[in-house]
Amino acid sequence: MVGDAHFPQSAPSSKKSKTKKKKRGGSKKKMTSEQAAAFKYVTEWVYLDQSNSLASSAAASVVDDFGVQKSLGKGGEKVVFELHSHSKFSDGFLTPSKLVERAHGNGVKVLALTDHDTMSGIPEAIEAARRFGIKIIPGVEISTIFSNGGDSESEEPVHILAYYSSCGPAKIEKLEKFLENIREGRFLRAKNMVSKLNELKLPLKWDHVAKITGKGVAPGRLHVARAMVEAGYVENLKQAFSRYLFDGGPAYSMGSEPCAAEAIQLIHDTGGVAVLAHPWALKNPVAIIRRLKDAGLQGLEVYRSDGKLAAYCDLADNYGLLKLGGSDFHGRGGHSESEVGSVNLPVLAMHDFLKAARPIWCSAIRDILERYVEEPSESNLAKITRFGRTRVLKGGSSPSSENDIIDRCLTSWLTNEEKQNAEFEAIRLKLSHISINQEVQVPKTK
Repeated sequence: MVGDAHFPQSAPSSKKSKTKKKKRGGSKKKMTSEQAAAFKYVTEWVYLDQSNSLASSAAASVVDDFGVQKSLGKGGEKVVFELHSHSKFSDGFLTPSKLVERAHGNGVKVLALTDHDTMSGIPEAIEAARRFGIKIIPGVEISTIFSNGGDSESEEPVHILAYYSSCGPAKIEKLEKFLENIREGRFLRAKNMVSKLNELKLPLKWDHVAKITGKGVAPGRLHVARAMVEAGYVENLKQAFSRYLFDGGPAYSMGSEPCAAEAIQLIHDTGGVAVLAHPWALKNPVAIIRRLKDAGLQGLEVYRSDGKLAAYCDLADNYGLLKLGGSDFHGRGGHSESEVGSVNLPVLAMHDFLKAARPIWCSAIRDILERYVEEPSESNLAKITRFGRTRVLKGGSSPSSENDIIDRCLTSWLTNEEKQNAEFEAIRLKLSHISINQEVQVPKTK
């Protein structure tokens, strides 16, 4: 979260219990100049396609006695980031629209949809986000395997989060093929799990798992676990995992996951930021983080809804990695799951993330635009606008050309400074010479 009561800078000192009790919230202090500058930078990006200035908001931000920054965004709203969430397009329980609606109810202003091995839910999420004033970061959580020196016994599953620009990945075909191969492996993996459960005298039916998973969705362990609960073989999801489906468990099975380093390289090649998900779940996190840093890993999840994990913050510092986090929300319900938007993310961490990500994203957007300039086809235009449709103007007018469409997209994706970059100016000049030979579909962005 970036905003009201959501910038924990340090753990409360134990001495506070000995001091005189103060009024709730404590006294207020102004943000440091570094925090104010970071907040201005972050909110500029969050509200990029909205006209109101937020400079005064950053100046008015304060910090209370507990090191908690109270920073308000546009119209006095909290600026909450949620960087790890799932929908029905993988193993979540909510549709992307319902996820966005729930995130909005919790004050989220920036939502990364990071379904397992698919980005199919992103267009629906962006369309829903338009109604609530939420910014969507197109993302994906890629299933991989880490192996130490080819030793099969040291193999363990590792999940890599990829975060992309509003335009989405460059070289989308390459990424989609990569993810499709993983999804095909997930079907085989789930069927193997069902077979193992059958061998354990639990006659679970594959059709039951497939029905829960839904058409066009690659099954995961959670779908198998849900089928087990419905069939009465276990009392709840936690029991399904703790008894049968945990890593290395009696019904666990591997899929056809690529090696983690290969996924990280692909994320780089397609204009994304690569972050290691839930490192605390790994058996040997230090060795994995060290090796993946050498492979190009850029960040590490260190923040959860229960606070900052100091050991992983230290690892991130030691290896020069971004410090991020998210709820990993699936919508399964129950007290054991963190709510969407419940993770406290420091403004300085979000500033560092965007400072690292935005040049990468700008480069990806430029590559996609140059591809269209070289071949101004409808298919290449669709790659620019595939994650949403641009809004029709209030007066009822629509974009009259491809150039107009692209210009509106860039307005919501790039700052004025980024758009005035010499390379983007050159692309805009080339675009102005492209004639309209056929009617094009009008995109709508958030």
